[in-house]
Amino acid sequence: MRRLLPLFCLLGLCFADPGVIPPLPSIIVLSPEKWGAGRPPSDWQIKVNHGRPEIAACTDGDGYCLHLKSVKSSFSLERGVDVDPYQDRYLSWRWKVTELPGGGDFRRPATDDQAAQVLVAFSDRHVLTYIWDSTAPKGTMQNASSIPLIHIVAVVCESGAAETNRWVPETRDVAADYERAYGKAAPRIKGLRIQINSQHTGTVAESYFGEVVFRDKPQ
Repeated sequence: MRRLLPLFCLLGLCFADPGVIPPLPSIIVLSPEKWGAGRPPSDWQIKVNHGRPEIAACTDGDGYCLHLKSVKSSFSLERGVDVDPYQDRYLSWRWKVTELPGGGDFRRPATDDQAAQVLVAFSDRHVLTYIWDSTAPKGTMQNASSIPLIHIVAVVCESGAAETNRWVPETRDVAADYERAYGKAAPRIKGLRIQINSQHTGTVAESYFGEVVFRDKPQ
């Protein structure tokens, strides 16, 4: 996670204008069916921190998905958004992990690898990252940055292998998570990133993502 901390252009939220989503009652951020042959739509960017990205569009019994695989690598997909966290406060997605990075644990820089992450960037340059960690207990919320002036709080949504090889739905109240993490009201959401990495542990990680949506009510 930490080696990707030119995160969102050093949290300067540098996104191409075509990627900005106008405010809507329900906002679909990621639609996997729009991806072809691993190429992102124009409103998404692939960011490579280390190694070679492996991204593929896929389908299964639950619909369209994106397949991400990391072999001692670190890369992400990101796009700009413009979301009021008190209007569309519920972020919903589904993900599946088929291989965890062995020994991964975000609480130590030397083992800070995850098979799947969803990062939400706010206009004040603060970030929430929702992770599927190999080791850290589910429900853990703590600082995930060792660099001054970089504000990242991780929330462990899933941990370990108990739920691997199956689709797991997630819904988070982003406004409430931000208030809990930073002790103040959440500003507008300006970016979203999907990430995978295994370079610190020198291992392999593999995950799948379905649709990612902001909603005004929990799904």
